[in-house]
Amino acid sequence: MSYAFPPGGLPDQSEDPESTAVFTPSYAVLPAVTQRDIVTSFLPGWQQTRAWILARPLSGFAETFAQYALEVAPGGGSDAPEPNISAQAILFVASGAAELTIDGVIHPLSPGSYAYIPPGDHWTLWNRGDAPFQAHWIRKSYQPVPGIEVPRAFVTSDAAVAATPMPDCDELWSTTRFVDPEDLSHDCHVNIVTFQPGGRIPFAETHVMEHGLYVLQGTAEYLLNTDWVSVGPGDFMWLRAFCPQACIATGDAPFRYLLYKDVNRHVRL
Repeated sequence: MSYAFPPGGLPDQSEDPESTAVFTPSYAVLPAVTQRDIVTSFLPGWQQTRAWILARPLSGFAETFAQYALEVAPGGGSDAPEPNISAQAILFVASGAAELTIDGVIHPLSPGSYAYIPPGDHWTLWNRGDAPFQAHWIRKSYQPVPGIEVPRAFVTSDAAVAATPMPDCDELWSTTRFVDPEDLSHDCHVNIVTFQPGGRIPFAETHVMEHGLYVLQGTAEYLLNTDWVSVGPGDFMWLRAFCPQACIATGDAPFRYLLYKDVNRHVRL
């Protein structure tokens, strides 16, 4: 299994600058072609590392999360990756290998690895190999609830978790859930959604959850508010609450994306 990641580099001077990039009041699309070297950030506390910051909390838009595509060069990494003590982390590995340590326990990471790190846990990440390490990193400030314990850290993988078919879809639509949806200790989910060719969301989902969707594989026509957008590997979609969405998978390969959504908490008044 391969997983998309920003291409970096810089297009040739002969390329036309027009693209499908768009930012609207209800959604944004950052195509892979826009994810180039000149839009990366270098992060305090990290060595030989750069990040594409694809989403950040914006008042009046999507307010709950930040999403990075993180590239760590050989020998790079961090002993203090997270500056916010209230932040939880979800890591999903696109390529390469690294050593993740959570409260002293070492976890080797490889393509398809998935890690959840709760707020307050001390973690480090180092690339001990000879190739770049590339991972998607989602950060969210945890919302504690009296009487509910903070989730524990865990590391698993795409290959280790069976996808669950959605109802009444002839297995054309499935979701790989790394967290039990009924576990109220988690205030967000990061899943992988898979559509077989021709599979679809057969209605315009319209709901309170915010989304970050990074296309890992395949192509689709995706409905965002009132617009149908063609998306493929490496494209990122960023949706505010209540933005209508649906999709139809195209091509001859599965359409898969990494999906963030905030869940399991009362609305703040």
